[in-house]
Amino acid sequence: MIKNETYLADVDKISNADYNWSKIDGHSFLIIGATGMIGSCMIDVLMYRNRKMNAHITIHAMGRSQNRLSQRFAEYRSDKELIFLEGDVTNPISENIKVDYIIHGASNTHPKAYSSDPIGTIMTNIIGTENVLKLAVTSDAKRCLFLSTVEVYGENRGDVEMFKEDYCGYIDCNTLRAGYTEGKRVSESLCQAYIEKYDVDVVIPRIARTFGPTMLLNDSKASSQFILDAVHNENIVLKSEGNQYYSYAYVFDIVSSLLFLLIYGKKGEAYNIASEQYNIHLKNFAKKLANYVNKQVVYELPDDTEKKGFSKATMALMNAEKLSSLGWESKFSFNEAIDHTVNILKNEIK
Repeated sequence: MIKNETYLADVDKISNADYNWSKIDGHSFLIIGATGMIGSCMIDVLMYRNRKMNAHITIHAMGRSQNRLSQRFAEYRSDKELIFLEGDVTNPISENIKVDYIIHGASNTHPKAYSSDPIGTIMTNIIGTENVLKLAVTSDAKRCLFLSTVEVYGENRGDVEMFKEDYCGYIDCNTLRAGYTEGKRVSESLCQAYIEKYDVDVVIPRIARTFGPTMLLNDSKASSQFILDAVHNENIVLKSEGNQYYSYAYVFDIVSSLLFLLIYGKKGEAYNIASEQYNIHLKNFAKKLANYVNKQVVYELPDDTEKKGFSKATMALMNAEKLSSLGWESKFSFNEAIDHTVNILKNEIK
């Protein structure tokens, strides 16, 4: 993918953002969930800086499968600055790893995974986050990012239009689907506990529903399924009425914001990662992709496994003023993000 011209242009745009790169270049990273949508995109950006800007960034890429790591990052097999670590974050992480920055992005992140692996969904967040925080203590890391989610806000109670970082909506914790949301909530609390007891520097990005060309092809999120339908030049299949009103984000904007928070974020704070131009009803997201490939939106009933993993939230819009007040802004329009995602994936799948 890194040889795709459109993808490379997006990598270049993030790599040349007007940031204080001295806080990034020459430092070491542990990226957990390295083959996921966000982790893999982050590694491509950092490796680009190594190759183009002589950044001398050392990256420990951690994932559960050595084979997947080797396949996804085959382009860098001769680069000594990328080190593969096969491991499950629910197991203790070697104390021999000494890094400046830790990014914990390991998690089930789509509906089928929530329902088919409910225990793993919870434990990867809770136990995995504790193992990451323990490593942050022993390695004396400069900063740790725990990647949280818009879903910690739960269902909008009808008293606000958009979620600010201090909002707390309703979650029915006595459901299978709640494992993901509650796992993230408890993990955020665990971060605060480690900040208090061990003075660990943790920042918590709360990430909008994300899409982009680094998505996994088995991703069962509605937006990801729409994109795959468009990539295959098929009608866009919508498995609900599509009235859900959500904030979305392009994966390159997410990576941009994470790097920004490593440099400029405030210890212990949570930040919404979103942009108002990406607020859209689910049915309109489907229509946009249908129009893009000259197809139609068709409606189908979800199967039982899919239904168990669906979010109950009908309106989840994120107020990102806190992050934008620090100086971050989206670098891609919604139309650009759709165009780049579909065309890059078309090329890669072909």
